[in-house]
Amino acid sequence: MPVADPDAQDLLRNLQFTPETGEVHFLGHRMLLLHASSLDELRHGLIDRLGSDVTQELFMRMGYQQGFADALKIKELHGSEPLSRQLALGPRVRELEGFVKNLPIEHMELDSTNGAFRGDFFWEHSWEATAHLNHFGLSGSPTCWIMTGYANGYCTAITGVPIHWHEEECCAMGHARCRVIARPLAEWKNLGETEIAYLRTSQLTAGTEAGSAAPIQRKATSKGEPSAANAPPPQAMNLPGFEDMVGTSTGFLAAAALTSRVAPTNATVLLNGETGTGKEGFARAVHRLSERRDATLVTVNCAAIPSELVEAELFGVERGAYTGATTSREGRFERAHLGTLFLDEVASLPLAAQGKLLRALQQQEIERVGGTQVFKVDVRLIAAANRDLYQEVLAGRFREDLYYRLNVVPVQIPPLRERRSDILLLASVFMQRFQHQLNKHVHGLSPRASDLLLKYDWPGNVRELENTMERGIVLANPGGVVDIQHLLLPQEVDSPQDSQLQHRDARSSASPSAAARESSEPSPATLIDALLADTPRFEDIERLVLCRTLALCKGNISATARALGLGRAQVEFRLKRHGLHASKSSGEGGAA
Repeated sequence: MPVADPDAQDLLRNLQFTPETGEVHFLGHRMLLLHASSLDELRHGLIDRLGSDVTQELFMRMGYQQGFADALKIKELHGSEPLSRQLALGPRVRELEGFVKNLPIEHMELDSTNGAFRGDFFWEHSWEATAHLNHFGLSGSPTCWIMTGYANGYCTAITGVPIHWHEEECCAMGHARCRVIARPLAEWKNLGETEIAYLRTSQLTAGTEAGSAAPIQRKATSKGEPSAANAPPPQAMNLPGFEDMVGTSTGFLAAAALTSRVAPTNATVLLNGETGTGKEGFARAVHRLSERRDATLVTVNCAAIPSELVEAELFGVERGAYTGATTSREGRFERAHLGTLFLDEVASLPLAAQGKLLRALQQQEIERVGGTQVFKVDVRLIAAANRDLYQEVLAGRFREDLYYRLNVVPVQIPPLRERRSDILLLASVFMQRFQHQLNKHVHGLSPRASDLLLKYDWPGNVRELENTMERGIVLANPGGVVDIQHLLLPQEVDSPQDSQLQHRDARSSASPSAAARESSEPSPATLIDALLADTPRFEDIERLVLCRTLALCKGNISATARALGLGRAQVEFRLKRHGLHASKSSGEGGAA
């Protein structure tokens, strides 16, 4: 049937059905045509088992990620068009996906001079409201959770300002139709706890098992209604153990969930992640959620200690042990007794100190440098590494036995470039913090600035984003907006990627031999021509790429997915389709 709506026609060009592979794609995302009744039953079952509050949180988070991902694709396809046009396409996408009919009362509009955002819509034929009525009858609170989360994620990604849609009327509450109103997140003062829980590490990841720290307390209300009274500001994001940590992305939530599960135990935790990803914050969360939370958390930056002083810092020193040791001094292990010891950048420890660290962990006892007395210590150890410790073992720079002793529960903290949906939320939190510290008010980010934040790869991760937002607040005009020139140094204004390219080009021109080597290498076109001449079928090329990447990643599917820019599930699907197994694949084509 032809579609008369030009917006719908434009969007439907991005819909592809591939019956040969059993795949449907829309806006570059794989889609599933599900029976609405099946999703109804899933929703019903989750509410029965987990309760309405937790189900709302999960569904809003799912909708937020969907909306954010769709918005990034719309920006890619329509980034040259006015912001109002990009915003208007969001409701059309959701209509084509069959969730709801959008009727604008007040069209979405962003005032880029002060960050103000307004939107007012009726929703008709809401799938969620109908599902709730069918299973539970009239509700005491709004029920269009996926739709609200989607609108929040979509508008946040398009505008660069954290936007929150509040459902004021809902068919499930007996109203004639649903109605939602949008404002910047910072303008909402009395939101219910359940309405903003999707932005935070959830109750499921906050440690609810026996012996753990107390779970998040939600204010009890009648009929499952959220309470707006005394709700914390949306920007605070303060949860037990996860203070100042914000995230809705899958990788962040998976790391938080694993952290919360291991925290109540005494197991050693190894935090893996690039510099600036927030490993120290996760270490604090482990300590705060443990039974040792009332004792001391001692932090040691192993890279900041001279190699000749490492043992004295860790294990203490007796008077006269060496020149300058005029008094006896306890080490970090003794100070952390009955508490937690966090060793950051543990890969920097010299080999001699690694051996003594292993003995201290195994025997739970230490000897001070220059002493003979044995001190018993009861310490829970958390280690962090920004380098692959296993590769350090293979290179002979890290003891294998210590690696296995530390790698009891590894937690992988994703880099910020894999947490795109968290960037603007984090930026908003940092902006609020620095406005308070500097006693300076600004009206948010400009669209150009938010686009730059989303496109940049953030090699310095969350720490770099924090420093960038502080710079933006410092340089922005009071009462104005943070624009692109406020975020970056003058020589970097064009874009971080351009600056990196310029730096690389300058380096190449300064090194003729390097430039000559680059020019002698075959071009990508030459390599592709040779590959096609030998292996013209795309399926065979995909198989070769999968096998070789898997071999380079030593059979690690997650690492293979990161190297190829795919999700783990996508890699597993392709491996299965080609009859490959991670443990048997070789670099020359792989064994089935």
